[in-house]
Amino acid sequence: MADTPANPATRAAPASPAPPVEHVLTVDCPEAPGIVHAVTRYLVDHGCDIVDNQQFGDRRGGHFFMRVRFTSAAAGGGDDTGVLRRDFAAVAAPFAMRWRLEPADSRRRVLIMVSRYGHCLNDLLFRASSGDLPIDVVAVVSNHSDHEALAQWYGIPYFHLPVTAATKGAAEERLLGIVDELGAELVVLARYMQVLSDGLCAQLAGRLINIHHSFLPSFKGAKPYHQAYEHGVKVVGATAHYVTAELDEGPIIAQEVIGVDHTHTPEDLVAVGRDVESAALVKAVRWHCEGRVVVHGRRTVVLQ
Repeated sequence: MADTPANPATRAAPASPAPPVEHVLTVDCPEAPGIVHAVTRYLVDHGCDIVDNQQFGDRRGGHFFMRVRFTSAAAGGGDDTGVLRRDFAAVAAPFAMRWRLEPADSRRRVLIMVSRYGHCLNDLLFRASSGDLPIDVVAVVSNHSDHEALAQWYGIPYFHLPVTAATKGAAEERLLGIVDELGAELVVLARYMQVLSDGLCAQLAGRLINIHHSFLPSFKGAKPYHQAYEHGVKVVGATAHYVTAELDEGPIIAQEVIGVDHTHTPEDLVAVGRDVESAALVKAVRWHCEGRVVVHGRRTVVLQ
């Protein structure tokens, strides 16, 4: 009896190849001949393919910056991050590179701090939950309880840490404990209206981002938008920056500005200010978490 031909519909479909694994390599080092050649040769030797590349040579400062997104040839789509890091160390050493290499789909663990103004917090929580930002918000910390219900709605732990002159030290110590306990890689001050101590700024250097209105230092103190109205400003802006011990003067990451005119009331300026603050802060968080920001002295280089 002849064999019955197999029904094509029952044949197992060939397995689809695993998608290539993407990584991001960020480098900065003193300017020298051969840097780009060394990085690209390393990628070629490891069977990698460059997807996107940005680089900048600061001729005035004699420094070089580079961000490369590439696919790697890991067998079966496996994780070869450890091997790539190990082998790149030998490339980095002769050039005294500062570098970071990680999977492109890495998500940062972010802790958000807020006081009473919730517009930046609300924007960040929505973007994180919708997948628009590559972050996992691990906690919200506040010196008030105003936004506890919002955090709970997103299923995020909320820590109420009141701050007075007498409790400031203990509150900051508790904050650092929360950061360590939850493994927070970035702390975002989403309109947190307390001045942090120099010691806390130093411990969180390079992973602490703040937002403020760009009227500083022109209009300091209470009601800056009302002060701006009295002076007839023509733009409303905001600046997102890394926090240092110098109040509101850390390296700038992102800035936004919106034009206004004489028809805007103080309340209109406040509303415009909310929008521009949220826009600048989300850019800064995104660029930081995507490995696009390199701090160099008092400045940043953002490799977009």
